[in-house]
Amino acid sequence: MNRERFLSELDDTASPWDVLVIGGGATGLGTAVESAARGYRTLLVERADFASATSSRSTKLVHGGVRYLRQGDVPLVRESLRERGRLLRNAAHLVRPLPFLIPSYRWWETSFYGIGLKLYDRLAGRLGIEHTRLVSREDALERIATLNPQALRGGVLYFDAQFDDARLALTLAQTVADKGGVALNYVSVTRLLRESGRIRGAMLRDGESGNEWEIRAKIVINATGIFTDDIRRMDDDACPPLMTVSQGIHLVLDRRFLPGTTALMIPSTVDGRVLFAIPWEDRVLLGTTDTPRPKPERDPHALPEEIEYLLEHAARYLSPAPRREDVRSVFAGLRPLVSPGKQVRTARISRSHYLTVSDSDLVTITGGKWTTYRQMAEDTVDRAAQVGGLPPKPSMTRDMPLHGHTDAPPATPHLRVYGAAAAELEKLATGTDADPLHGRLPWRGAEVRWAVRREMARTLEDVLARRTRVLFTDAAAATEMAPKVAAIMAEELGQDAAWQASQLDAFNQLARHCRI
Repeated sequence: MNRERFLSELDDTASPWDVLVIGGGATGLGTAVESAARGYRTLLVERADFASATSSRSTKLVHGGVRYLRQGDVPLVRESLRERGRLLRNAAHLVRPLPFLIPSYRWWETSFYGIGLKLYDRLAGRLGIEHTRLVSREDALERIATLNPQALRGGVLYFDAQFDDARLALTLAQTVADKGGVALNYVSVTRLLRESGRIRGAMLRDGESGNEWEIRAKIVINATGIFTDDIRRMDDDACPPLMTVSQGIHLVLDRRFLPGTTALMIPSTVDGRVLFAIPWEDRVLLGTTDTPRPKPERDPHALPEEIEYLLEHAARYLSPAPRREDVRSVFAGLRPLVSPGKQVRTARISRSHYLTVSDSDLVTITGGKWTTYRQMAEDTVDRAAQVGGLPPKPSMTRDMPLHGHTDAPPATPHLRVYGAAAAELEKLATGTDADPLHGRLPWRGAEVRWAVRREMARTLEDVLARRTRVLFTDAAAATEMAPKVAAIMAEELGQDAAWQASQLDAFNQLARHCRI
């Protein structure tokens, strides 16, 4: 992807775009892939970086949702399991199966959870991974050696999938480009444009140069997640709020707290939540919470009570129990939830997506979750094509491999996310660019240069938080290697020492909130 070339396409005013997508998270990027794959002339704009908000701060699971099954939302579980199977096929370099153990400490738990998860298997059908099975106490401890053995009776082993959310988002942006579309970060919508009372484009501004464009499009899609209402108010400043947000945080621990390859699922907390401890990036990801928040924020921060909540529950199941000083990083994200119009706990609000069209033809898609992004996109483009008068075309994405797809991803763990492009990236690993930038981590100068040249990284945060996941796996290491990364980026972008200093200051402020 080349940002300068993409920006130059905005100057072409000879013909309007078919589809303008606002929002560069999971929903917007998926929608742009769906649109471009059908052959519609597609433009996506994101006012910050791709997946810079909610979509890079998930639990890293592609899953059917065991909790949703318990709540009786069988259609959502069935849809999610179907999409999980497709992602395992279409993005094998980013998504892989992961075993989960639900431990049993009371006599009835093994049978109870086992029956429910057998239904989970049946709903997955031919797109299932492996069958659920009951395990003995000895088998449970062999899989998770740090599991609290006191009163442990056994457990249930089931299978879901794991992914790298920020890298999948980037892969979707690259897939948009592969299909002839344009996906731009750091380009914001300043106002919507009308023709005969209908939304038919937007004024755009480049966040770097300040340049502006008047863009015409046959249909405009609002896919801005937690900021959905901001765009809706550009269309109708009197529209009632649609969104409510809840916060989920994650703690990142050393692998010694979960040394195997099996994830731990805690099926019921004191407040009815489901918690996970998951091996991720040679660390352990512990989460998540569900805390109502008053308004959307781009960079939400973990609350002290949320941190204590996770540590308290982890102490009941893991031995040794993790403490505050064991936390390598903490990050928070906000869920875009469609308000039910009455007082309901956010944990109970449906994760199904919501699609609506305003009187002036603004298409809004919101809610949902990462696993079902492709189905959300298909539904959205179907509706948008009708509203915008586009020629009807079938979806092409159900069995379409995503950018970088390969059946033989690199064996080196940190290169796996690059898929088929890893060999080309390795050509940059010469001289000092072949050396790790930090003693605890594998990332090199080669990955930084690749992020700038090929992945539209523009800031230090882009590289350390999303192109690599260093900020979210080891905040101290991210801070320590930041000057080296800034120097390489400045060389690639033609920036000076003042730019480096500004980037370091902004990043260090962000990194402080990822440490406790």
